[in-house]
Amino acid sequence: MEARLLGPGFFAEVRGVGLADVAEWDDVYAFVRAAFEEHSVLLFRGQPVSDELQVAYSKRFGPLEVAKVASLGEGTPFSILTNIDRATGNLVPPDHKEALRARANQLWHTDSSFKETPALASVLSARVIPPAGGETEFTSMRRAWERLPEGTRARLADAIAHHDYAHSRGKIALHLASEREKNALPPVRWPMRWRNPVNGRDALYIASHTCAIEGMPEDEALALLDELIAAATAPGCTYLHAWAPGDVIIWDNRAVLHRGRPWPDDKPRHVVRTTISATDADGLADMRERKKAA
Repeated sequence: MEARLLGPGFFAEVRGVGLADVAEWDDVYAFVRAAFEEHSVLLFRGQPVSDELQVAYSKRFGPLEVAKVASLGEGTPFSILTNIDRATGNLVPPDHKEALRARANQLWHTDSSFKETPALASVLSARVIPPAGGETEFTSMRRAWERLPEGTRARLADAIAHHDYAHSRGKIALHLASEREKNALPPVRWPMRWRNPVNGRDALYIASHTCAIEGMPEDEALALLDELIAAATAPGCTYLHAWAPGDVIIWDNRAVLHRGRPWPDDKPRHVVRTTISATDADGLADMRERKKAA
């Protein structure tokens, strides 16, 4: 078993074992979980991907989320991200809701920060990929935190931010978040620093969903958030993954931002995500206590 570092201080490829080994063997899971805590993003190549295998692998890391309301896969463990119309098999037009959602996913974000129980990790498998474009780009928010000036870290260490699904979707189209989605996903509050309980490393916890910082005027808060994300994703700080059939990636939503990249409208892309909910053992208890204390 080997975890080979590919990105700038994060993102590793796991070699010598696959998803099925992680699902079956405790020692393999222990190795992969340690690599996950260390590197934040792990790539497995050439996997015989199926829904059943993806679920078995994902469950090793914790309880699975149920896909949110009004999404493809609603009520199941699968969030389906596709531009293929399931009823007709045709590609959706550029103004279709799923095409607009794909554009929203091209904003820098971390999955489920807008939920009452945020995500520990996401697992994404490539099912149909375009010949060009459609990559996924990642950046480490641990390294972003470490690069902040000491005074900024002190200022943000106990700050509380608001996360709102409708806020990020509104950057693409005002109608993109439906009333049903808005009612099911009201804004939530989270500290701006998430500490990993395994290694004690802090990460800056913000995303395109972040819409306010408590105690700060709205325009000042939004400008600071833009500045923080721009610094975190500056040239040389990110890693771009070009998908190949059978690729599966797991990433740490506590410590990583990611975004999809565009691809030609006339090419299909179909990827499937399972999402693992954070638990108290993943640092969520600390996040909730600090939120209460604020």
